[in-house]
Amino acid sequence: MPVRCQRTIRNETTARGIGFLTGADVTLRFLPAPENHGVVFQRVDLSDQPCVPATHEFLVSRQRRTAISGNGATIELVEHVMSALAGLQVDNCLVQLDAPETPGFDGSCQPVVDALLLADFENQTATRRILRVARPLHVTSEDGSMIDARPFGRDGLTITYMLDYGSNSPIPAQSYTVDVTPETFVNEIAFARTFILDSEIASLKALGYGPRTTSHDLLVFTADGVLENELKAADECARHKILDCIGDFALTGCDVQGYFNAWRTGHQTNHELMRQLKDVCVDKDRETLVA
Repeated sequence: MPVRCQRTIRNETTARGIGFLTGADVTLRFLPAPENHGVVFQRVDLSDQPCVPATHEFLVSRQRRTAISGNGATIELVEHVMSALAGLQVDNCLVQLDAPETPGFDGSCQPVVDALLLADFENQTATRRILRVARPLHVTSEDGSMIDARPFGRDGLTITYMLDYGSNSPIPAQSYTVDVTPETFVNEIAFARTFILDSEIASLKALGYGPRTTSHDLLVFTADGVLENELKAADECARHKILDCIGDFALTGCDVQGYFNAWRTGHQTNHELMRQLKDVCVDKDRETLVA
């Protein structure tokens, strides 16, 4: 993934679904945007239709998801939309939505990818900024999950995710590695769905989450396997975690280059590593940022 031109979508496109958190019917509209615009979300359901840039500066703390907030608006669960845009190398886009969260769809970002592919893409003149790992970085969370970043011998982004919740978990240990390109994203990552244990559902419902979400909308693991659903790949859970990583990394506003090795990480660990990566950039005025 050498230096490339920025790009946007050629035509407006939409995707519709139900919000996992609120149960709201949500419409996403993706509109072309000019160079250096970045990805910006706009809450058109609010009276002043505020915009929130999808960057680390607007992150807010959440459990098990990524959310941004600013200008009097909050948008929950942006990681799957961000992953689809980053995976397809759409750098500039206005994303309008009429609810406080993006749709959950089937727990993957495949519907967003399908909509963006229909919209087609348009290359722009300005170059895309690159955030390249130049020295090893390491983040460990309180629960022992960790993620490493290190320089790579070539351009591009490679992610290995290792998932192991122990011998008592119904989710089997698994790992997956991908060299991230638009082609590999579409073929290997975009379909991978969110997963949860059946034992976690009652507590989430008690908090008011998922009023319209069923076992057909994501992967629910029980002691006997996946509930009322089927895996699309034996390592689908690890692939979904890579999907999340790509979406979280996209909040840097750059093409991230390097090798990333993650073990049981979640969104907060991903965000912290990206903060560290940006903090050690030695030249923020160059098109290529070296960390």
